[in-house]
Amino acid sequence: MDANVQKRLGLKELESKIVTAEEAAALISNGDVVGMSGFTRAGDAKVVPMALVERAKNEEFKIDVYTGASLGPEVDKYLAEAGAIRKRGPFQGDAGIRNLINSGDVLYVDAHLSHNAELVRQGIIGPIKYLILEAVAITEDGLIIPTNSVGNSPIFAEYAENIIIELNISHPEALIGIHDIYVPGEQGNREAIPMTNAMQRIGEIGIKVDPAKIKAIVISEEPDAPSLIVPPDEETQTMANILLNFFSDEIKAGRLTKQLMPLQSGVGSVANAVLDGFADSEFEDLIVASEVLQDAVFNLIDAGKVKFAAATSITLTEELQKKVYGNLEKYADKICLRSQEISNHPELIRRLGLISINTALELDIYGNVNSTHVSGTRMMNGIGGSGDFARNARLGIFVTKSYAKGGAISSIVPMVSHVDHTEHDVDVIVTEQGIADLRGLAPKERVPLIIENCAHPDYKEQLWDYYNRAVEATGNHQTPHLLEEALSWHVNLAKNKTMKKEVVKA
Repeated sequence: MDANVQKRLGLKELESKIVTAEEAAALISNGDVVGMSGFTRAGDAKVVPMALVERAKNEEFKIDVYTGASLGPEVDKYLAEAGAIRKRGPFQGDAGIRNLINSGDVLYVDAHLSHNAELVRQGIIGPIKYLILEAVAITEDGLIIPTNSVGNSPIFAEYAENIIIELNISHPEALIGIHDIYVPGEQGNREAIPMTNAMQRIGEIGIKVDPAKIKAIVISEEPDAPSLIVPPDEETQTMANILLNFFSDEIKAGRLTKQLMPLQSGVGSVANAVLDGFADSEFEDLIVASEVLQDAVFNLIDAGKVKFAAATSITLTEELQKKVYGNLEKYADKICLRSQEISNHPELIRRLGLISINTALELDIYGNVNSTHVSGTRMMNGIGGSGDFARNARLGIFVTKSYAKGGAISSIVPMVSHVDHTEHDVDVIVTEQGIADLRGLAPKERVPLIIENCAHPDYKEQLWDYYNRAVEATGNHQTPHLLEEALSWHVNLAKNKTMKKEVVKA
């Protein structure tokens, strides 16, 4: 046995379980519900799913796949395109499976990420026949040490009938010790989660399982797929500066200090770019309590701005992967990975007073946000954890560019084509045009702030025309709308490839 494998496999009785990826894949049956580790292209199973792809080429084979969040191409591209996925949840981010979802070939269960563990406990998700879990090591006392994500792995491990381990020896041993695995008890008999600040550790360094559940161990050296975020551009930098100025004003108003409150930033290029903007700011000793630690978090640690960062996943571009994983000891005492049930827990988000920054696809003139559906019908990625944070955060902030497709699409519309976050959960909106602080405002008070401060200039007159005619037609109702026109912008886009139209004067 390879010395590195022997070193990572502390529970020697499991050595007899080492098999090939093909042998492990053969254990899974057509129709099984399969849990997989992984959260945003990190810590996900890789070699066994690719063996399942080969099976699907030669036999009728479909499974239901539940994970922490999006995975790398092995599952969300190749396994999906092989026709081997019947149902997928709770989040995805690959064009391969997205196309199959929108063509109706894959069923997709979009869900708040904090809800999944409860669905497993209640048996709504399951019975889980197999969990495929990537690990960096298994300790002598039987703790499975995840790699660079935790996600739903602890609850899957508790409820899965069988477990397949992908022991990935390409990940650094320095990952051992950064995890904090705490699993709440059953509802109705559950104690309060014993955390009062994001730097606390309340659990174990690994996932405790009955070794008898482990049916196979496959050795892997496959790296995580790199993050797909793109570098900040001029407009995202402008958005970052707008948000930083807002925080400065909050300090002057006595609502925040230079340490702010724990920061959560959603997955994606815009949210990452906004967080990157803190590097040259006045803020210091920041704490991150998020879902995912992206490039910006490690840049801020290096800049001396972030003193601690907790999440359920580390998702990095190829350049940052080399920098961080090649020198993980430098960061090990400043980071912590928890299950998504804890990182996204509404009770903790509210208790710790998080500042939440997430991305919108579109929003309307009253502050409702669509995060998931293009033109109301085509799934993009999913709601992820944005709802967990926005509804419970001290400050629920949504960022988006004011336009898309070169200006053919306005990100601000009369009525969103799909609602993920109601106006009640949206405190602040930021675009490259400006900011709208919606706290404490009635619907009609929000309209001028959103249109004047956040909408692209090409669409302001069109938005005002709609709103003014809606006020006149409804007799100044609480939330004026012209129902026959509310979604006409999306209809115009479908017909004419643009939301722009000639304004009809009242």
